[in-house]
Amino acid sequence: MIISTTNEIPGREIKEVLGVVEGNTIRARNLGRDILAFFKGLIGGEIEEYTKLLAESREQALDRMKAMAKELGGDAIVGVRFSTSYIMANAAEILVYGTAVKLKNK
Repeated sequence: MIISTTNEIPGREIKEVLGVVEGNTIRARNLGRDILAFFKGLIGGEIEEYTKLLAESREQALDRMKAMAKELGGDAIVGVRFSTSYIMANAAEILVYGTAVKLKNK
């Protein structure tokens, strides 16, 4: 599955637009990560626990979007965008969306 933030795939022609696809996940922080983050906040620097949590969330959202595109028979997803929003005090949503397309054979 080809994923692109652009609206086309260089060297390939879009044969059919299949529709909007999306994937999301809502993740909550946990107490263990919050304690480590608190101490990191005191001394400064990257909070690796949250970096890892967000990376895992992005991958899960991408996987869900790709699965939706495959169900539609897509070869690629173009115009991919990410969005993040707070759901409540300790939880955030990662949303990824784009347009599933069928590519012409080379």
